[in-house]
Amino acid sequence: MWSDLFYPDNPKRREELIRKSQEFKDLMKSNFYATNQLIDVMNEHLSCSFQHIKITEGSSLQDNCKVMIECIHKIQAEIEKIDKELKEKLEPTLYEKLLSLSLLPEDFKLVSKVVEGVCGVATALSPIVVGVLVRDGVILANITSMCLAFTAGSFASLALGVVFLGIDMIVEAILGSIERDNLEKALKEYDDALSEFKPASEKYQDKITFVRIKIEEIEKYEMQV
Repeated sequence: MWSDLFYPDNPKRREELIRKSQEFKDLMKSNFYATNQLIDVMNEHLSCSFQHIKITEGSSLQDNCKVMIECIHKIQAEIEKIDKELKEKLEPTLYEKLLSLSLLPEDFKLVSKVVEGVCGVATALSPIVVGVLVRDGVILANITSMCLAFTAGSFASLALGVVFLGIDMIVEAILGSIERDNLEKALKEYDDALSEFKPASEKYQDKITFVRIKIEEIEKYEMQV
């Protein structure tokens, strides 16, 4: 490209932009995967019937965020509904033990019956799932707020918006002319977005992994008893 003669660092900046774009795309894909893991847990242990969500490569970042937001809002609504009923039907001390995951064996049986009544059908591990999801519901709220920032235009420039539409479109979007300032502006946008989205995504993914590990530990223990 002719402008590279005047701005020899542009090729390096373009490579950095592509790398950051891929990092953002990978985070989004991991968030979708984690959400589907959460869906599996809730469907199995809380008798829910959520459908898996899927990244659409040909859609914009905003469109993919909307898919995730809609799904998480449904999950949040279900958790809030279950939580409200448990508060009404459990003694306050049992409810607090549920959230702190400190139920004694005799407590566990009582809570299990209540959870089963609330969810219709429940597994032996349902109280653990409910306790973790209610206690750490802020994790869902955090990732949702980040997705809302992208759909609402907080990071609205074209360079970030076309992250799922392919590298060529990203380059074309910012390089009507390939001046250094355009590249640097796009790179700053990615840096700003990643500085907020990456930690929120990692916390979200870690919490869902924690739920699954906790379930696996209890399942192994029960098999040994």
